[in-house]
Formats: sequence, structure tokens, C-alpha cells
Amino acid sequence: MSNRILYISQEITPYLSANRMSTIGQKLPQYAQENGYEVRIFMPKYGAINERRNQLHEVIRLSGMNVIIDDTDHPLIIKVATLQPSRMQVYFIDSDDYFIHKTISELELNLYPEENDERMMFFSYGVIETVKKLRWEPCIVHCQGWVSCLAPLYMKTLYADDPTFKNARIVYSLYNDSFDGNLDARFVDKLEEAGIPADIVARLKGKDFNYTELMKLAIDFSDEIAISSPEASQELIDYARSTGKPIIEYPGDDNNFAPYVEAYNNMIK
Repeated sequence: MSNRILYISQEITPYLSANRMSTIGQKLPQYAQENGYEVRIFMPKYGAINERRNQLHEVIRLSGMNVIIDDTDHPLIIKVATLQPSRMQVYFIDSDDYFIHKTISELELNLYPEENDERMMFFSYGVIETVKKLRWEPCIVHCQGWVSCLAPLYMKTLYADDPTFKNARIVYSLYNDSFDGNLDARFVDKLEEAGIPADIVARLKGKDFNYTELMKLAIDFSDEIAISSPEASQELIDYARSTGKPIIEYPGDDNNFAPYVEAYNNMIK
């Protein structure tokens, strides 16, 4: 088995202001790399990210694919930057339709919440199709932040037989990154149109997809759950434990990444 870890992250410093999630988004991959893993990192290209200051540039050979969501084509734009001094590459999923192409102070997730269901779909599809195009097969996929929460569902259903992901173990991190309200009422219909199997769609029909229901969906299709914040929802922690899946317990220190790498090591044995 390979030693490759794919990180799908909602926020990463220094591209966004430092908080627990964005700091872990930067430092955990670096720690994994220092411990012998090859890593690739993906995040959304929010308008709040200054492209010139952070030296982002478009990867033409990866851009140009179309992602179909709700019967509409959305061109995919891939940009990349290099984190110093680790020299880790960060790939940015961009779109003329879902992300603003000028510097703003607020994230699109908050400015246009009515588009968040499609924004999540586009982001997950974009990451998966780009990794396939790179011909880079991860042994572990670690998702952080609710914008990444559809990646486990897609990988375990739509891409279950794809050689890029069929052997990958998926880790999902729980934070205190809740949002208000519900996703678009047609969210499950859009999943059905995307090809999510009928038995899963039937199970999801009739639910109001608020933050808690969305996180439960991510937990259901992940292999291992990490408690990455002391303020993570106790309801979701209890739900994760009830599944019987392995839990990476909260390490108790913002810079203690050893439990994650120990879990990675156990997964690939």
C-alpha cells in the first residue's frame, strides 16, 4: 500500500486567518510529511484568498473539466501554491459560479449560504476528479470541515470501484464548525441526479439537512472519526461512537499530531 495522504480541508493557514481548523489544516500535513508520508492538500479558492500575495497560479492542464450539478455545467478551475518552508503543494478548487474572483473579507459559505449544497458538491467532485487526473492514489483521505463532508459519500458510492480511491481509508474530523439553518430543500434530489444509489437516497429523503444531519452523513461514509476540537458537538461524538468505528481521540494540544500519525500507521498496516 502507498504512503500517500490526501487532505481535503475547509480552511488552511496562511491563506485564511488562523483558527484551530485552519492551523491543523496546515500543520498536520506537514507533520505527516515529516514522518514519511507523501501528502497533497486541497481547499476551496475563496474570494478572501489574495492570489498575488499567496502566489497562486492556475494549472492549465488540470483545469477545464466540467462538473454537472442540477443539470448545469460548471467549469472547474484548478490553482496551486506552495507552502513554505515545507514546500507542500496546496491545490485550490475554483469556480466562476461558486467563488468570488476579487478579494473579500467574508467567506462565500457565509455570504451565500443558499448555494452551499451545490458548492459542497462542486468542491468534492473537483477534488476527486483532479486527484484522478493526477493519477495519484492515496491510501488515506482526511477530510476537515463541513464543506468537505460529501467527499466520503462520493468516494464510497460513485467512486467505490475507481482504482484511485477503492483502497483508501477515509478519516473525518469533527470540529465546532456549525452553520445555521438548513441546506437547500432539493439537496437530496440533487444527490439523486448525481447518481447516488437509490437505497441511500431513500434513506435521506424527508430529512432537513442542517449541520448535525450533514455531519452524520459524513460519519456514516467514513472509516475513522477524529475528534479535532474540544468544542465538537457531543451529540456527534456520541453518534460516531455508536457506529463502532475507530475514534482518534482529542489530543488535548493544538500541536500534538502524533495520535493522527499513529492512527494513519495503523490504517496502512
